[in-house]
Amino acid sequence: MAKTTGTTAFDLDMNDLIEEAFERCGQELRTGYNFRTARRSLNLLTIEWANRGLNFWTVEQGQIPMVTGQAIYPMPTDTINLLDMVIRQSNATSNQIDINISGISESTYMSLPNKLAQGRPIQVWYNRQSGQENSTTVTLNGTISSTATTITLSNVDGLTTAGFIKIDNETISYPNIDPVNNQLLNCARGQNGTTAAAHTTGAAITVQNLPAINVWPTPNSPGDQYMFVYYRMRRIQDAGSGVTVQDIPFRFIPCMVAGLAYLLSMKLPDVDPQRVMGLKAEYEQQWELAQSEDRDTSPLRFVPRNLFYA
Repeated sequence: MAKTTGTTAFDLDMNDLIEEAFERCGQELRTGYNFRTARRSLNLLTIEWANRGLNFWTVEQGQIPMVTGQAIYPMPTDTINLLDMVIRQSNATSNQIDINISGISESTYMSLPNKLAQGRPIQVWYNRQSGQENSTTVTLNGTISSTATTITLSNVDGLTTAGFIKIDNETISYPNIDPVNNQLLNCARGQNGTTAAAHTTGAAITVQNLPAINVWPTPNSPGDQYMFVYYRMRRIQDAGSGVTVQDIPFRFIPCMVAGLAYLLSMKLPDVDPQRVMGLKAEYEQQWELAQSEDRDTSPLRFVPRNLFYA
C-alpha cells in the first residue's frame, strides 16, 4: 500500500512565489530588477488586501494600562483598525471584570463638553493617523525634568492642539496647548514604549502622527485598576528579501500568486492583453475563494424579542 508524506508544511518562499507569478505571465524571472519590482508589487498587494476587508490572521489582542487623568494613548503604528474593546477592571488577574466601552466618531468626541472629566471610561474614539514623523523648527525652551507635565517651547507653529511630540528618544502626549505662552499642558511622559527622561533647552521637537485612542471620561483610577483591552487588525508584514515566507496562512497562497501575476502582467512588456484579463479574472476568483474561507465560522442565532404595550 502506498504511503502518504505525513507532512502538511508546503509553502512558497519569496523566490518560488515570484517565479510562479512570472511563469503565469508567460515570462521568466531573470534579473535582480525583476525580483525588486515583483517584491514592490507584492507589498502593494498586501496593502490592497487590508483595504478589501478583514484579514483574520492579522487579528491580535493587546492592552493599554490606563493612567489617572490621561485621555490620549498611542496604538501600535501598524494598527489598521480596532475591532472590539473593553475596559478591564481588576486588581488581580484571578478576579477581573470586563465592561463594554463604546466606539464613537470624531464628531461625537468633539461634542463632549469636558474631555478631561474623570470617571470610568465608557467611550473611545480611535484616531487613525499614519504613524509617520514630521520634523519642525520648534525647539525646547528651558530644561525639563523627567516628570514635568508642562513643557515650554520656542513656538507652537505647526503643532496640533492635541497629539504627540518626540524629544530626543522620548514620546510625549499632550491633550492641551497654550498658544499664548507656547506651552504644552497636562503632558503624559514616556509614551509608545519610550522612557521619560530629562531634556535640555534647545532640543529639537518632532511631531509624531501616531494612531491613538481618546477615552472619555479620563480614568479616575491607577493603571492596575483600569486596563483598555482590545482586538485589532494589524498590517500584513512586508515582503522579505528572498528566503522568508509570507505573512499569510496557507489557504491564501494561491490568491497571492494569482494577485502578483496579475500585477506583474500590467508592468511587464510583451504580455498579451487577453492574458492580462485572464490573470485578473483568476485573481478575483482566488480572492473570493480565500476570503469566503477566512471568516468567523461560529454559529449565529437570532432570538426574537417580545414587546408588550399597555
